[in-house]
Amino acid sequence: MTTQPLPEHGPCFVCGTENPNSLGMRWYVSKEGDINGKIILTESQQGPPNFAHGGASAALVDEAMGAAVWRAGNTVVAVNLNVDYLKPVPLHQEIEVTGRVAQVEEDGKVVRASGEIRLPDGEIAVSASGTYVNAPQFFEKMIKKFFQD
Repeated sequence: MTTQPLPEHGPCFVCGTENPNSLGMRWYVSKEGDINGKIILTESQQGPPNFAHGGASAALVDEAMGAAVWRAGNTVVAVNLNVDYLKPVPLHQEIEVTGRVAQVEEDGKVVRASGEIRLPDGEIAVSASGTYVNAPQFFEKMIKKFFQD
């Protein structure tokens, strides 16, 4: 699968290099439009001892799905996020996060996406779906930078 780095977008909590509290995720886009990246979570993202906080997992899949929807040409915000925690996500092990567009409503204003977090052995630990609505008014300054290739 051929991938290219996704443009960085500033102060983002999940992937922004301008945010000192960012998770530090680096995203890549495949030729199919899927967004993926790998990360090793640490005690800074801990929930139960030695495992990631559910909120950290949710943030990662939300960002991956949202980025996939953005790359498809939609400036969106999440209005619904469903996260299924199938297995605990361990700290200090590389995990892979993926997001993709699942469906675009006829009017184009609502986009649904899906995503997951995979453990080092490829098993799905977190499965997610999200509903996103177009809201370009929130992102006027960022739109040009995000869509630069």
